[in-house]
Formats: sequence, structure tokens, C-alpha cells
Amino acid sequence: MKKHILCLGDSNTHGYCADPADCADGGIRFNEDERWTCLLQKALGAGVLVTEEGLSGRTTVFQDPLHESMNALGVLYALLKSHEFLDLLIIMLGTNDTKERLGANASCIGIGMERLVRRARSVDCWGAREPNILIVCPPPILPEMELAECGLPMGRGCIEKSLELPKYYQKAAQLTGAHFMDAAGCEFNRLDGMHLTRRGHAQLAQRLAEAVPGLL
Repeated sequence: MKKHILCLGDSNTHGYCADPADCADGGIRFNEDERWTCLLQKALGAGVLVTEEGLSGRTTVFQDPLHESMNALGVLYALLKSHEFLDLLIIMLGTNDTKERLGANASCIGIGMERLVRRARSVDCWGAREPNILIVCPPPILPEMELAECGLPMGRGCIEKSLELPKYYQKAAQLTGAHFMDAAGCEFNRLDGMHLTRRGHAQLAQRLAEAVPGLL
């Protein structure tokens, strides 16, 4: 059986494209030749199965009062069991957790990630191996977000919180025995300041392609 990697994330795992001109298909979702999950699959080869589980707006543990079923914790058991057995779970969440309406500072978001990882470790989806989880901290939100259409519903303080996330996610990884990667430097677009460009997807896929084989 192939090694199985599940990628749990938000719109940047789903492949949302904020600039249709940056997408080969001219749409709002990068295609299978552009998304980081698909590029990672190609890089790792036929012996590995990479499954993407991305939902726009998804948070770690926080309920969104405007949209239902957005927190990963609430659906985690079903997701992990439906994709068992897993060899690696990659979690890249946190951008949506910074929304002002959710009322969480960076420290609380880090605690939310810790809680999510602990729950993932407890689910019987790992077969004979030990739980194996990689926390990927998303790149920090850019100032362009505040001027974009998404800026008002995102609210105030998002940029500052996103800049603080790496240290809290690294702490969460240390406390739970998870691996950690900081995706800072993977390119966000300049339209809304919070979604990967085609180049950003390629950059993230390359970093993961270098790191993941050593984790399997």
C-alpha cells in the first residue's frame, strides 16, 4: 500500500486563486498542475498518495458565527477515519483564526492548534505506526488585505496576529511531538494579501518535497 498523506487546510489548501490572471484556467481555483498538494504528489512519486482536504474559511477550533462547520476540530474525527490509514497529516491553518469576530489572539490560536493536534493523535487512523503530524504555519497576511474586499469581514488586528503565529505554532509542535515548518516567504498575492500565488504554491510544494520524505 502507498504511503498516505492527508493535507488539512483552508482556502490555500483548496487552491483558491484571488487573481484569475495568475491561474492557467482563468478561474478562481488553481488547477492540478498548480496547487501545492498536487505538485507535492508529483514530487513524491507513485509510492505516495497525497489527499487534499481544503475548505475556504476553515479554522483550527473556533466556531465562525457567520458560517457553519468551519472549525477543523468539529469534523476531524470523520475526516481522519474516512482517509485511514495515514502515514502523515499536514495541517496548515491559522489565517482564518485571526479574524476579529472570532476574538482569539495569537497565543489562543496556538493553543487551538495544540488542541487540534492532540485530538488528531488520539484518533485511531494511524494503523501500526505512531501519530505523525506536521504543522505548517501559513505565511503572514500582507497589508493589502486591509484594502481588499475581504478586509472588512476579516476585521482588525489580523496582520499582527499572523506575524506572531510561528512562535506559538512552534511551541504547539514541541508540546505535542509534532513536526513544524514555517511557510513564511511563500508568495502571497498583492490583491487580497492572504492567498498563495501560483509561484507561492510552487514554493510551498518544493519546501515540503524536501522535508516530507524524511518524515515518512
